[in-house]
Amino acid sequence: MASSSDVTSSAENIPGNPESGSADRRGRVRLRRAAVMAVPATLVTAGLAVLTAQGALGVQFAISGMPFVVTADRLEGDGFAQFGSLDHMIENSPNEGDTGGQVLVVTSVVKSGKLTNMCQSVDLGGIQLVLTAGDKGDKVSVENLAIDSDDITGNAAFNNIEIGRDASTFDKVGTRGLPGVYGQQADKVVITDLYQHNYAATAAVFKLPGLHMRFGGEGCPR
Repeated sequence: MASSSDVTSSAENIPGNPESGSADRRGRVRLRRAAVMAVPATLVTAGLAVLTAQGALGVQFAISGMPFVVTADRLEGDGFAQFGSLDHMIENSPNEGDTGGQVLVVTSVVKSGKLTNMCQSVDLGGIQLVLTAGDKGDKVSVENLAIDSDDITGNAAFNNIEIGRDASTFDKVGTRGLPGVYGQQADKVVITDLYQHNYAATAAVFKLPGLHMRFGGEGCPR
């Protein structure tokens, strides 16, 4: 492959006007470089457009755009799946920032699960609204939980996991993604030291023993 100096040298040796030929050649090189750099951004935009057009939403409502945190000492789930989704805010939402009102998320689905020592917090502009439950012996229980996150950490273990499966063919939970969307599913999942940065969630059943809701200066610890 020719170096940049080789390209310049060959351009200068073009018969006719050397300066004009060199400028044209360098201009074409810059255009090619710009086109290559634009490819990843174009692909991402196209992917978002597909998700938007086909309604690939883990949660079927307009999100506020204010993220909330969920932590738990332990999550145990029977029936688990994950796939990419796109959440939407209302038009001209004050929380859209530079997102255009859309947030790319990972939808995690648990068919039936238990959480130990769960904490949920949301920043209301310097004051945290904090909810805790399942920290006094009885665990939080969920059924058909779908939660949309853009950051997840923890220590995870899966039983019979399938990675890279088409999200439209899931059969271990009641929720499916779009045809051609990358996904994974498993019979069981256990996650310890769970942390999620979320934008939306739904559940058919959400039982919170020992519920305590309060305002405070600090949210859920990571």
